[in-house]
Amino acid sequence: MSKTTNPQPISSRQRCPTAKGLESVAPLVSSVAENTHPIATTIKGTIPTWINGSFLRNGPGKFEFGQDKYTHWFDGMALMHRFHISDGMVTYSSRFLQSDSYVCNSAKNRIVVSEFGTLAVPDPCKNIFARFFSRFQIPKATDNANVHFVKYKGDFYVSTETNYMRRIDPQTLDTKEKVDWSQYIAINAATAHPHYDRQGATYNMGNSYGKGGFFYNIIRVPPPQETGAREDCADLHGAQVICSIRASQPRKPSYYHSFVMSENYIVFVEQPIKLDLLKFMLHRVQGKSFHKVMTWEPQYDTIFHLVDRHTGKESEVKYRAAPMFTLHQINAFEDNGLLVMDMCCGDDGEVIGDFTLENLRQKEMDKFYNTLCRNLPRRYVLPLNINKQTLQDQDLVTSSNYTATAKMTKPGEVYLTHEELHNDELLQYGGLEFPQINYEHYNGRPYRYFYSCGFGHVFSDSLLKMDVHTKELKVWRYAGLFPSEPVFVASPEATEEDDGVVLSVIITPREDKSTFLLVLDAKTFTELGRAEVPVNIPYGTHGIFNPLA
Repeated sequence: MSKTTNPQPISSRQRCPTAKGLESVAPLVSSVAENTHPIATTIKGTIPTWINGSFLRNGPGKFEFGQDKYTHWFDGMALMHRFHISDGMVTYSSRFLQSDSYVCNSAKNRIVVSEFGTLAVPDPCKNIFARFFSRFQIPKATDNANVHFVKYKGDFYVSTETNYMRRIDPQTLDTKEKVDWSQYIAINAATAHPHYDRQGATYNMGNSYGKGGFFYNIIRVPPPQETGAREDCADLHGAQVICSIRASQPRKPSYYHSFVMSENYIVFVEQPIKLDLLKFMLHRVQGKSFHKVMTWEPQYDTIFHLVDRHTGKESEVKYRAAPMFTLHQINAFEDNGLLVMDMCCGDDGEVIGDFTLENLRQKEMDKFYNTLCRNLPRRYVLPLNINKQTLQDQDLVTSSNYTATAKMTKPGEVYLTHEELHNDELLQYGGLEFPQINYEHYNGRPYRYFYSCGFGHVFSDSLLKMDVHTKELKVWRYAGLFPSEPVFVASPEATEEDDGVVLSVIITPREDKSTFLLVLDAKTFTELGRAEVPVNIPYGTHGIFNPLA
């Protein structure tokens, strides 16, 4: 595979078609009732009998209390969903997370806890002086964990991007105790996208800041104890920070949503979405919500920080690339002295603040959609064996398997250019996000397939299967149907990477109570069956499959 010099880049948004005539998705961001008792579903087609477990999903499900309304989609109260699959049958249940935020808001029947895009209004019952001085109090972080289900030491938690999680019973969706990361290790926040190794340890990243500066911390939580009975309580004991990475701009640290992990390395992507710490300290006084302190600053390069996962030692080499925006990584693996990293990337990081409920509830969606970034799959390749003998200005990616390049521009600094991990066919689907792989067997290892959502609309309107060897696509797409993040479940008799099924929850704004769980054959990407459930489900975020032993 010969290498060519990249032409003047065209932004990912410019490369995708302009949308016309997009339908309203307002019903997908409306409050719904919870269904605490399992509901039977109607099966169409066949649900394979070998699927035995629960598909758990999370996301915003309530957008107002009394007369108070949230302004941003990320602010909705966490609603947990469970599709229980057994012997070819499916039941559905859902519960609101009983977070402090939810309980306090419900008790007052108004918004009393600030969220990402909504600032809580001071209590009108307080006198004018108390309301004034409340502006100068740093707001307590929310425990409205509406992003993901995660696992630590065998326990399930729901998580957002603050220092609080909630332990969850995955069978009943009961809310258990609140867990504060800072009670175990010195961090102020953690992501909702940890990684898991094959020994059962969990890795994550969290921030810390103080007089010494701002740091991005890599966290390791050990595997669960294999011997002895354990109490029914949260257990993060043994958690430790294995590496602290100093922010390149101490007063403007980078926002991040996830990170990269291979067999032997962790890579933190320091991207030019910046948090202005001065604005962060003043945002309460100024009456601004948290998302107002985030800015896209493309004058800064993207920096890849390479860390040995086993020793916690950070490489002295700094890997740089052109400014880009990434939320989710696809996979990473090592190949003869190279670290190959695949991720969903865009060229405009202003997207996060745009998902206000006002924008999402417009009748005319075209204008809003056409301003959004389109994320496309890219491959970056880091040469691992950099030393004093490494020559400058020569391509260090010597393998013909990759068209990405890496050149040492000065001692201790390598500049990367990416390979497009797709062909032009993907552009008609609006790029992709929410990537998933056969995680259990291929995370951190060479792989061939990933599954994702296509974004031909503000919310995903297709399911995609990508072959990273050939860059060929398989597509599931029907007008008016909006799928959730696809989750792969391997067949118990699997002999190949894509032997299994893909699960996705399909919702529509066109017809009331017309949700269904879709089951696709992962190899052919054709429908095997669906489980129709007569409820409305809002558009959600992330989920996992919990197999029953």
